Amino acid sequence: MKRVVSLLGGVAVLAFLASAASGRADQDFKPEEGFTSLFNGKDLTGWFYRGSKEDLEGKTQTADGRIKVENGVIVMMPRDSKGKGGIKDLYTIRKFPNEFHLRLEFRAALKADSGVYVRGPQLQVRDFIRRKEHRHLKKFKDDDWNTLDIVVRNKVLTTTVNGKALSSKDSFELSYRDGKVSATLNGKPVEPKNVQVRIANVAVCTCNGEPLEVMTSIPATGGIGLQAESGKFEFRRVRIKDLSK
Repeated sequence: MKRVVSLLGGVAVLAFLASAASGRADQDFKPEEGFTSLFNGKDLTGWFYRGSKEDLEGKTQTADGRIKVENGVIVMMPRDSKGKGGIKDLYTIRKFPNEFHLRLEFRAALKADSGVYVRGPQLQVRDFIRRKEHRHLKKFKDDDWNTLDIVVRNKVLTTTVNGKALSSKDSFELSYRDGKVSATLNGKPVEPKNVQVRIANVAVCTCNGEPLEVMTSIPATGGIGLQAESGKFEFRRVRIKDLSK
């Protein structure tokens, strides 16, 4: 019996050491060339809690305990210290008017719901597969880290059909004949009134390198935000590259 207890104790020690090493690794994470970290891996310096006046400089959690920094990771808890849930947002103090490439990693608990704000508008980021959403994401990892890339370009000529931006894989045709306008998308007819061509700021979003969403109503400037909504959600290695340089 003593031997079994000793072995179990050894396993626990190894697990603790592995967790500690992982935490140090993320605190010491160095972004790729050209990227700058928005999260230092240690505390919430450089961020603010939307709707609160508290100063997060050097703090490892918000006053209500809803958002914490643990082992080099920003942890969005399902509820605060008083058991209250709902939506809470963590935003960068900095704003980003230039074109940029945002890259971060996220890990979602079972059916958890969160989001990333891109100068204001939200990209839904969730436990996609187990929520039966975005099933085309073949590389998505349950209960593990997934990489999110968001590339924002300013003043891009965009075409949307039924509110969805066209991609390079789409085939779209618009014609005018005998006083009538007709349109087809990928060989199927669409209502011309549902076609919109405009110049806008666009965010192309991918998850583990696979297409996720194209956002076409991005403001001219704004911060980067992380959302706490439902379930436990974690973010790490949040970094950005200014594409105007």
